Amino acid sequence: MENKVLIRVRMSSHDAHYGGGLVDGAKMLQLFGDVATELLIRNDGNEGLFRSYDSIDFLAPVYAGDFIEATGEITKVGNTSRTMTFEARKVIVPRPDVSDSAADLLAEPIVVCRASGTCIVPKDCQRK
Repeated sequence: MENKVLIRVRMSSHDAHYGGGLVDGAKMLQLFGDVATELLIRNDGNEGLFRSYDSIDFLAPVYAGDFIEATGEITKVGNTSRTMTFEARKVIVPRPDVSDSAADLLAEPIVVCRASGTCIVPKDCQRK
């Protein structure tokens, strides 16, 4: 069983929902959903279903141009339930003050969101 997954994506201007290029927090939940899906496929051979979030903490803003690393881990395996924790970190930021295409790799990633939740894989759908 593989119980950890990482994806990295760049937030585009299409992801910006608010003034100043601010990205809606729901985008982080979408990334966590993708991470959960991969975790379930690796663990069970099935995409499963996201049942609920136990907690969601938005910790820092995300803007268009930011590169976000979203990670997840299965922390508990039940009969059909899979408890997971998630973290999204900003790892690269644009530098429009320098030039239109300048960007910086952050020496220390900034945690922008943490969450935990439960996914379900029905017994008859578990292939592993």
